[in-house]
Amino acid sequence: QVQLVESGGGLVQPGGSLRLSCAASGFTLDKYAIGWFRQAPGKEREGVSCISRSDRSSWYTDSVQGRFTISRYNAKNTVWLQMNSLKPEDPAVNSCAAGRQCLGQILLGKDYWGQGTQVTVSS
Repeated sequence: QVQLVESGGGLVQPGGSLRLSCAASGFTLDKYAIGWFRQAPGKEREGVSCISRSDRSSWYTDSVQGRFTISRYNAKNTVWLQMNSLKPEDPAVNSCAAGRQCLGQILLGKDYWGQGTQVTVSS
């Protein structure tokens, strides 16, 4: 079965950290650029970060630049999003997708989507 599965979401206090994982099964991630997206209640989905197939390039939306880090380990068929210094405006359902290429933090040509993992920031 071809799928992407996210994990690592949860409840964290402001200033805390979470590490999200995006694991692929049924296909190999090394042929794809990978993007992370998030959608908060009542808001449109936004591209958070994107990493190239080669892992040589990554991009971030301005609101997470310097706080989030995207990385990948193709041998484990997994991509991570390290989220530090989480803020009250960060809560959302975070999803990963596999696609053709990154245009900045936006992933183009999406072929596969995960179901998402909830991130909640609250004291």
